Amino acid sequence: MHQFSIKVTFGMEIDKNLKGHALAFTANVMWGLMSPIGKSALTEFSALSVTTFRMVGAAAAFWILSAFCKQEQVGHRDMLKIFFASLFALVFNQGIFIFGLSLTSPIDASIVTTTSPIITMIVAAIYLKEPVTNKKVLGIFIGAMGALILILSSQATNAGGGSIWGDLLCMIAQLSFSIYLTVFKGLSQKYSPITLNKWMFVYASMCYIPFSYHGIAAIQWAEVSTAALVQVGYVVVGGSFLAYICIMTAQRLLRPTVVSMYNYMQPIVASIVTVVIGMATFNLEKGIAIALVFLGVYIVTQSKSRKDFEKEGKEV
Repeated sequence: MHQFSIKVTFGMEIDKNLKGHALAFTANVMWGLMSPIGKSALTEFSALSVTTFRMVGAAAAFWILSAFCKQEQVGHRDMLKIFFASLFALVFNQGIFIFGLSLTSPIDASIVTTTSPIITMIVAAIYLKEPVTNKKVLGIFIGAMGALILILSSQATNAGGGSIWGDLLCMIAQLSFSIYLTVFKGLSQKYSPITLNKWMFVYASMCYIPFSYHGIAAIQWAEVSTAALVQVGYVVVGGSFLAYICIMTAQRLLRPTVVSMYNYMQPIVASIVTVVIGMATFNLEKGIAIALVFLGVYIVTQSKSRKDFEKEGKEV
């Protein structure tokens, strides 16, 4: 009987991990697609306007969905935590990154994005006391090498345009999201992704609307193309509503460092899109880069967590 119980628990743990990996993968594929799609939308809308559409649209979608879900009561103290979570996950992360991107080149911004798992590992080690193992460091290093090879090979013709201030802002944006993944992990285990997101996106909307109101009011809607509206629609539904449901559920099921490793999927998706639409060709260099990213993710998932060390009776 005891052996059967262990087998059932082990099976549930595997199912939970697989679900977490699938959701983290899906979220980052959506964010990877959002890069080229969102960039196209920016030809007709300002970055601040698109970000506000994203926050307000996602907030509306989550509130509509929440009407069909079990209602959860959120305490005043937790509501304050959710407000700060929205600052780190949405307001600082998205806002600072957009301003950073406006000051630096896309290649610089992409390279800075690959630092996310490293920053998350450091924050998780400090705050959650997660062990920094050799296997975890090796996996992050291999994944980063793969992502950098992919970015540099795709942007070989794009020279210059970088800025130290823009790069620094993009780095702060990565730190902001790493803090959210680590410090606010408890919220994702206490409340459903629907409850968290409906409040987080409302708070983020409240922060953005005062700064973007005049710009949005001045938009000549009759001159906006259907393609731009569809692109903004994807940013709201795919890149925000669906992606944040996936990433928050993954955050509940996996360690912060493992979740952040899927960040490396974004340049892979962007590279595949450019190949599919004929803007680039697939070569051996890209194949090796993609293989390195997946190998890095696998190695990090195989690294021991704090719970593993505690089970073995070792000090973290």
